[in-house]
Amino acid sequence: MVAANVGTALALTCLGATGTAVGGAMVVAQPDMSFERLGFLQGVAAGLMLAISVMDLLPGAMEAIGFGAANLCFYVGVAFFALVVVAIPEPSLEGIIKEDDSSKGSKKWRREVLFSGLITALGITLHNFPEGVSVYLASMKSSAMGASLAVAIALHNVPEGIAVALPVFFATKSRWEGFKYAAVSGMAEPLAVVVMGLIFPVDLSPDLIQAMLAGVGGIMAFLSFHELMPLAFQHAGRRPATAAVFLGMAVMSGNLYLVDHWLGLSH
Repeated sequence: MVAANVGTALALTCLGATGTAVGGAMVVAQPDMSFERLGFLQGVAAGLMLAISVMDLLPGAMEAIGFGAANLCFYVGVAFFALVVVAIPEPSLEGIIKEDDSSKGSKKWRREVLFSGLITALGITLHNFPEGVSVYLASMKSSAMGASLAVAIALHNVPEGIAVALPVFFATKSRWEGFKYAAVSGMAEPLAVVVMGLIFPVDLSPDLIQAMLAGVGGIMAFLSFHELMPLAFQHAGRRPATAAVFLGMAVMSGNLYLVDHWLGLSH
């Protein structure tokens, strides 16, 4: 029975993981995009991720484990990912880009954009792992509950795939690379099921899961402020970028309302 439940959880997390691949496909299927459009879409992605953090992950954790504990975990997530950004060196694109550093499209600019995409992919991978754990635990209780949670996570993962694929596509000029990084970042969810089902076959405390998700909320907020928003302002300008951030937040707010109230998939 446990093996069957693990198999169900694995299938459901694969469903959730397709959201990032769909988001990546939406980016790379576009015709050539201008730098202004890049900035606008990065602003939208920042708003989407910020809304996930402060309207979904953190409030859910506060309800489950209390205001103080949830906020502590949130800021631990912020501090953790700040250290990750400092520790991970910027990748080298020598031999790929020959333009002068003073212009958009230069080696320096594209290195910064690629670094933003890689950091975002890492953050979303960390985000997706505890989500996979959540689907696993829900599936152990009820396949229907696990399916509901997987659908909700898939909806959330589409904008996350966009956030990963955009900078990678613009930096490498490769549609395949943008899609690949978006798709791979979602595979942490099935990996979480493998880890939970094979290495840790006992249930985790729901409070521990909520604490993990609060920390992930901190990571998402850090990514929005440190990586996506500065690039949005640089590429699109102050007013369009500001509008894009609030548009992204509004879209995710509507998504959360739909999932919670209309579809009954609150998590």
